[in-house]
Amino acid sequence: MAAQASKLVDDSQRVTVARQLGARFGDRLVDADRRRGRGAASNPSGRLEAFQREPIDDGWTADEAPAPLATEVTVERPRTIIARNDSPDISFDQSINPYRGCEHGCFYCYARPTHAYQGLSAGLDFESRLFVKDGAAALLERELANPKYKPKVIALGANTDAYQPIERQYRVTRAVLEVLAKARHPVGIVTKSNLVLRDLDLLAPMAADGLVKVFVSVTTVDRGLARRMEPRAPTPERRLEAIEKLAAAGVPVGVMAAPIIPAVNDGEIETILTRAYSAGAREAGYVALRLPLELRESFREWLAVNFPDKLKRAITLTQSMHGGKDYESQWGRRMAGSGPYAWMIGRRFEIAAKRLGYRETPLSLRSDLFRAPAPAEAGAPRQLSLF
Repeated sequence: MAAQASKLVDDSQRVTVARQLGARFGDRLVDADRRRGRGAASNPSGRLEAFQREPIDDGWTADEAPAPLATEVTVERPRTIIARNDSPDISFDQSINPYRGCEHGCFYCYARPTHAYQGLSAGLDFESRLFVKDGAAALLERELANPKYKPKVIALGANTDAYQPIERQYRVTRAVLEVLAKARHPVGIVTKSNLVLRDLDLLAPMAADGLVKVFVSVTTVDRGLARRMEPRAPTPERRLEAIEKLAAAGVPVGVMAAPIIPAVNDGEIETILTRAYSAGAREAGYVALRLPLELRESFREWLAVNFPDKLKRAITLTQSMHGGKDYESQWGRRMAGSGPYAWMIGRRFEIAAKRLGYRETPLSLRSDLFRAPAPAEAGAPRQLSLF
């Protein structure tokens, strides 16, 4: 079945199928050669822009077409680095995102619509026009040194992956971890990348003190499907190896089977949990597919390009999990969905996790070891002592 699902049809057939299914995006697909290695198939204007772009045929031939999309990185200098939220759906209320946009190119990423605030598209712009937060570590030191700061778990890379490819060059995540390790501050990491193993020299000692745990996202164990879902993320095999090496180093590690996409990867829940547990994962979580804003249309576009025969079924099942709509934003329902199909997904996950022996209660991290950075370390003059 997986092999059959991996068969591709050429672009002209995909566009034809998209049009036959009543899709509105058949004419806006970016040439396959130009978007090779990318997750999105188009690059519509950001939803907040006053004008919309539409592609036209200007008569140039294929061999005169522009070069494949290159990744562009812009350095930004934020005023603060710790973001806060009050959502009861997630286990943390503060996070750090070293980057905006993500080169992994996961078509389903719920963070894609945030690129509109940069005047950019949630499509190809999101994965090819990235922003790096310069001075993140110094900002973090300053914020941790604030006398009013109360230590709580910081989620690293909650919006976009902190270990995406450009981290090899910019090392912002590494610098942030160094500050957290020195301050003995608890941190939770979620990533698709085995690049996290680079930082074992920091993570292992932190783990020994109960200050860190890592979740590795494994969306599928089908190499061909992963290539189309997450074209620039490490292979499923590398992610499972990362789980194994983290566990061997004493770092508490879990697996995120997220998102669960109806008719695409929903048949792999038990397989993912089994493979991850064998590798050393002891916590597990899942999230149902979420389609806020631009993702509603880009999901249809991705299906039309990759699985045109599954488009209607995938949309129908997805809507059945969200009250007949593409997306529900209500707390308590947006992450797991509702209705019979969502209930079935949840029960399958729970039964498999319990059978395999995953922890039923999440591992708590310590915050009582926190040592606030000295003012001088945080970029401010050190106050003289009276004694």
